[in-house]
Amino acid sequence: MRLAHSEDLAAIVSLTTAAYAPYTALFDAAPIPVTEDYAPRIERGEIWLLEESSELAGLIVLERHPDHAMIFSVAVAPAFQGRKLGIRLLDFADEQARLWGLPEVRLYTNSRMERNIALYSAYGYRETGRRPNPYRPGWTVVDMAKPIDKAA
Repeated sequence: MRLAHSEDLAAIVSLTTAAYAPYTALFDAAPIPVTEDYAPRIERGEIWLLEESSELAGLIVLERHPDHAMIFSVAVAPAFQGRKLGIRLLDFADEQARLWGLPEVRLYTNSRMERNIALYSAYGYRETGRRPNPYRPGWTVVDMAKPIDKAA
């Protein structure tokens, strides 16, 4: 895992677009992570890249807040899906939260991303609420959270 640099921007956009393509088709619109401007997030040090054999295999966008870490996006390149890299990225988020001294990792996802909700639930996240998506009328956001133990 390494922090993203400005020269990684095109690869980040490409990987995110490919990883979310099934949901773009399902929703008939691009999910929020596909339309995000990642340049400011790179500058803030919020994007970490997972490389396998010098190829970009996945990424996580993780925000540091005073009382929690917030996952904005977890994306695995289609060629690398099915290898548990998403779990490695979630493990990384837990580790970062511990390093930052934060008690919880939060995330939100679209209510129609049922596979992701099931994965997050199996990984220890609990649903904390549902709300209308402020950017996409008619879409529902599922908020989830996971407490982080002090020990790894």
